[in-house]
Amino acid sequence: MLTTHVSIWGEDMTSRLSILALTAVVLVGCGGGGERNVPEAAAAEESSAVFGDYTVYFNAISTDEVPAEVAQSVGVVRARNRALLNVSVLDNTSNTPIEADVQVAVSNLTGQLKKMTVRKVEQGDSIYYLGEVTVANRETLIFDIDVTPDGSEETFEMRTQRIYRTD
Repeated sequence: MLTTHVSIWGEDMTSRLSILALTAVVLVGCGGGGERNVPEAAAAEESSAVFGDYTVYFNAISTDEVPAEVAQSVGVVRARNRALLNVSVLDNTSNTPIEADVQVAVSNLTGQLKKMTVRKVEQGDSIYYLGEVTVANRETLIFDIDVTPDGSEETFEMRTQRIYRTD
């Protein structure tokens, strides 16, 4: 039985050092070794809040993210330059959606107020509140949401924000 062994390290120290240096250059070029300044991903915004017997769910998206058949069924205009806020309230004791008074103040980072009218939508057992507003490219909207569940005297306050890209 004849066995042949080939070494990539070569016979002399110069060959070995050359291969090690080349490997180091390749690793650094591929991101291995050395310091890299990679920003951390931002944490996802909260999309719900629990207040004792109630959970409030809220989500801000671009209306063009809503499937066409859903948008048509709830009267939402699909467009890249329109933001949609969806709010729903769940009674934790009965695990059922409930009606509420939902008020929303919308502003951008410069403090400009935007008008948003919130309307109630009922589909089957679901109850949710929708509001739409126009948005400019790269505009950050801040949604201050006040919710007073039916039968409660407490008003719960939440805030969420989103950057919109319309281009």
